[in-house]
Amino acid sequence: MKMRMSVLLSYLCFFRVLVAFSQPYQVGHISASFVDATRSNRTVPAEIYYPADVAGDNAPFAASYVGKAPVIAFGHGFVMTQDAYANVRDVVVSNGYIIAFPTSEGSFSPAHSAFGRDLVFVLRQVDGLGMVSSSVLFNKVDAANCVMGHSMGGGAALLAASYDSYIKSIVTFAAAETSPSAISAAATVSVPALVFAGENDCVTPPSTNQQPMYTGLASACKQYIGIKGGSHCQMAGSSITCSFGEASCSPAPTITRGEQHAKLAQYLVPWLNYTLKGNCPDGAYFDATAPVDANISYTANCMLCSSSSVSHLPVDAGVRVHPNPVRGKVWFTFARPGSAVISLYSAIGQKVFESSVASDMELSVPGFPAGVYIYSVERHGEGPVRGTLLLLD
Repeated sequence: MKMRMSVLLSYLCFFRVLVAFSQPYQVGHISASFVDATRSNRTVPAEIYYPADVAGDNAPFAASYVGKAPVIAFGHGFVMTQDAYANVRDVVVSNGYIIAFPTSEGSFSPAHSAFGRDLVFVLRQVDGLGMVSSSVLFNKVDAANCVMGHSMGGGAALLAASYDSYIKSIVTFAAAETSPSAISAAATVSVPALVFAGENDCVTPPSTNQQPMYTGLASACKQYIGIKGGSHCQMAGSSITCSFGEASCSPAPTITRGEQHAKLAQYLVPWLNYTLKGNCPDGAYFDATAPVDANISYTANCMLCSSSSVSHLPVDAGVRVHPNPVRGKVWFTFARPGSAVISLYSAIGQKVFESSVASDMELSVPGFPAGVYIYSVERHGEGPVRGTLLLLD
């Protein structure tokens, strides 16, 4: 019980610290207009955001970013604009992801199938920018990707994943049924999937939208999170068009927009970090927290990273942290020789441990309270390696 309370009470602090200590990137931005020759030269405009050291248009990609960044394509809701999704945009970019918003199909008579294909097309085009020497994204685009969407865009994301195996994962926010049917399309989608729903969603009720989508997914690893008191429009920022539709139905939300955004970020970031970056500590945090979170309804058919797993960061980082979650002692082992500085931060951002080591290190942790910690490993001549460490009683 002590461990559960520690995790539940610290999640907001954990998220703030995750951003502050792990990848404190600013939001760079470029606009693009792509032409799909396979669809009668269809023009697909997009707004693209990426990690930068200084926020703004055409800012250079973050110099401190090690390796390549996974790419996300995000589908907007019915007659909504990409500006409404600053909550998702800012949290994923600050944690080291590229996110692109196709701005097509914004009319009152959108073509859902075309929008789904636009999402796939934009993913591929952003991948192509990574190979253009004059692009700000040159040599910074990873093969790992995700298609996301809210409401209509969530349904279109399922259509997109059913159209093309190029898509590696999917996240939906209060996804709406579409024409053709996103619910039917789910049966052909086998990539990892995370489905968010608001339990007070009166626009696209979970029982007739997100729940059958989740049930229908053929994914070997999928998660469903119903946010208690959460609504349809509060998945995004304030939107007059969304609020107008929501005002005519009930129930109303019983949590604030900020609380709903915090809950989204709490699970979205570690899920992406595990699914697209292979960060097992974040997967372990997700596994340990979601089943005991009284503020959500949770269903899953897998664990991201069980307590019996040996955790590791990407191979090129040369660092393994294991076991994780941990009781008693945790090992930091290195694939290459050389000294390192290992630091450990609490969930409120306080440095609780630091040590310089010349080789592998065993850290004894019985004196630390149970909960989520951030570790940092810095080696001479290399960028810092950071992740989450879940300490059990």
